Amino acid sequence: MTAARPRTEKPPATAAVTRSTCQEKTPTKKGYLREIGGSMKSPGKQYPSREKKSRSIHIARYYILVELRVGREGAGIVDPKSDPQYIQFRCLPPGGPLNRWSHMITRGHDYPGAQAMLYGAGVPDEQTMKNAPHVGIATVWWEGNPCNTHLLEFGKIVKKAVEKQTMLAWQYNAVGVSDAITMGGEGMRYSLQTRDLIADSIETVTCAQHHDANIAIPGCDKNMPGVVMAAARHNRPFIMIYGGTIRKGYSSLLEKDINVSTCYEASGALTYGRLNAKTNPGVEGRTPSDVMSDIERHACPGAGACGGMYTANTMATAIEAMGLTLPGSSSYPALSPEKARECERAAEVIKTTMEQDIRPRDLLTRRAFENALVVTMVLGGSTNGVLHFLAMANAAEVPLTLDDVDRASERTPFLADLAPSGR
Repeated sequence: MTAARPRTEKPPATAAVTRSTCQEKTPTKKGYLREIGGSMKSPGKQYPSREKKSRSIHIARYYILVELRVGREGAGIVDPKSDPQYIQFRCLPPGGPLNRWSHMITRGHDYPGAQAMLYGAGVPDEQTMKNAPHVGIATVWWEGNPCNTHLLEFGKIVKKAVEKQTMLAWQYNAVGVSDAITMGGEGMRYSLQTRDLIADSIETVTCAQHHDANIAIPGCDKNMPGVVMAAARHNRPFIMIYGGTIRKGYSSLLEKDINVSTCYEASGALTYGRLNAKTNPGVEGRTPSDVMSDIERHACPGAGACGGMYTANTMATAIEAMGLTLPGSSSYPALSPEKARECERAAEVIKTTMEQDIRPRDLLTRRAFENALVVTMVLGGSTNGVLHFLAMANAAEVPLTLDDVDRASERTPFLADLAPSGR
C-alpha cells in the first residue's frame, strides 16, 4: 500500500467514501467530505464556522476528513480490498496568525460573553485580546505524591516564560493517583482509568477554551500516556515536560543506595526473616524492624518519579524518542537546574511549533511508535508500556498491535543495566 499523502495535498480523482456514518454527504469532483459534527476525538483542524468559504461545500465546524481507498500499485488505482486511509486537510492555512483557534472567540464582537470572561480572568487590554495566542499549561499536580508534588511550580515557571513570548498562558490541572500508594489495595482499581481521565480533561479544556497550543507537565506512571492521548485527539501544537526522576535514597543500616522498589523487596525479606542490618544486626536500633523503618524513611528523599526504569521513566523515554519533548527531558532529575531550564525553554519551543504549524499527529507516526518500542526494549522498560503504546496509537489512529510489540522485542537486544532488572 502506498503511503498516505501529506495533509496539504488534494485527494485523487478516484477518491471514494467506503463507509460513512455521517448524516450528510456533499459530493465534489474529488470525492466526499464527511461531516464529523464537531467530534473532538477525530483528527483535523478547527475551522471557524462563520468564515466564508470559497467552495460550495459544507465543512464541519471543527474537523473534516476524507476517507480514501488508495491502490496498492500507486495513487489513482482504487483497490476495494485496501484499508481506508484518513487524509487530513488544513482548515487553517500554515503560516497564519498564532491565535488560529482562540480568535474564533476573540475577534470582533461575535462572542462578547467569552471576551468578558477572559477580561475577568486577566487579559489586560483589547490589543492582547484580539492578537495574543492562548497557550494551555496542563499540570498533573497534586500533593501527597513525590512524582507530582512539584509540578505546580514547574507550571508557574512555564507560565512566566510563555508570557514573555507575548502569549497568554492559562494554567490548569488534571487529576491522578499514585501507583505506589495504591499498590496492593482497593485504590489500585482507580489507577489505570486516571490515564483516560487525564486525556479527557486536557482534551476538554483545550478544545472548549479554544487554546491554540498545549504544554503538558506530567509526572507519575499513567500521566505521560494520558497527556499524549489528549494531544493526539486535539492535535494542536503540543510539547510535554516530564516532571523528572527522584534522587536516589540511602539506607544507613543497609549501607547502600535504595529506591522505592527496595521497600517491596525488604517487605518480603522481613516476612521471611531475612532482613538484617549490614553490620551488627539484631542489636538495639538495628533490628529487622528498624531496618524496615529506615528503608521506608529514606527511599524517597524528595520530589520526582520512582528512580528506575519503571513505568514513569519508561514512558518519558519513549515519548522523548517520538519527538514530543525537548531533548533530555526524560533524563533530567526533577530537582535539577536542567529541569528548570527545560521549563523556560518550552515556551520558546511551543511558539516555534505554532509558527511552523507542527501538530502531534505529524510526529505520532507508525515509525515513531516502532522507534519508541525499540528504545523501550533496549532499556528494559516496564511491560506496562505495552498497554500505553496501544492506547496512544489508538488515539492517534496509528495501527499498532501486540504482534508489533512482540516483533520489536524479538529483534531488539536488551543492553541497559537499569533498575529493576539491573543496578
